[in-house]
Amino acid sequence: MKITKILFLFLVCSISRAQTEKNVDHQSILWTRYNNQLTLNNKWSLHSEFDNRLFLKPVTENLYVIRVQGRYKINDHLETGVGFAHFSVATQEPELNYDFSIPEYRGQQDITWKQDVDKITFNQRFQLEERFIHNANKQELLSGTTFSWRFRYRIQGDYTFWKKENQFLKAIVSDELMINFGKKIIKNTFDQNRIYAAIQYGLNPNLAFELGYLNSFQQRASGVDYFNRNIIRFSIFHKLRLQKKVKNK
Repeated sequence: MKITKILFLFLVCSISRAQTEKNVDHQSILWTRYNNQLTLNNKWSLHSEFDNRLFLKPVTENLYVIRVQGRYKINDHLETGVGFAHFSVATQEPELNYDFSIPEYRGQQDITWKQDVDKITFNQRFQLEERFIHNANKQELLSGTTFSWRFRYRIQGDYTFWKKENQFLKAIVSDELMINFGKKIIKNTFDQNRIYAAIQYGLNPNLAFELGYLNSFQQRASGVDYFNRNIIRFSIFHKLRLQKKVKNK
């Protein structure tokens, strides 16, 4: 299992580095995210997320995201989820501003495996997405949508290096590979690779803050142009649990 992981990570790095010979557009972006986790019982939970992304040079809106998904805990190591996401894309290039936004509607399904090894928690996620992107040109939205599939594989390691009562501080490192496929995918089967490192502080068992750096290297539809994005990501994680009603005696 460990050898397989190492080989896969080597493949990810090889693929991402192989793209650097083309036209690369460097961008700086700030992502801010609120993630709510509502635990329904020991098996089921409902997750919702609000994510806004802002270009920094120059300062302009990139997009915002709303996600909702139901998750089921199979056992202590495996869980699965099914969800829906809505994207509203203002622009992918801060120098180009439009007077309209392009909507995307996305279904997603995943299975996630978790394992503790010594003091590190390893997390692997396999996710499939169905993407419906509204057609548009540089002047306006057009009729219809373009459909494609995307497969995502992420491996992540969490290490808690400080814990006191209900508070904690942990480091997070992850690498995620995304692959496009479908009839409309011609020149950009490789979508992107994301490398992420962050520090997460848990104020209490129900509230945590995370600050991290993410590098996204993404191939565009032309096949010869790429985004190399330096991203600062700030996240708030909020957990809620449904309480059983206490019967009056």
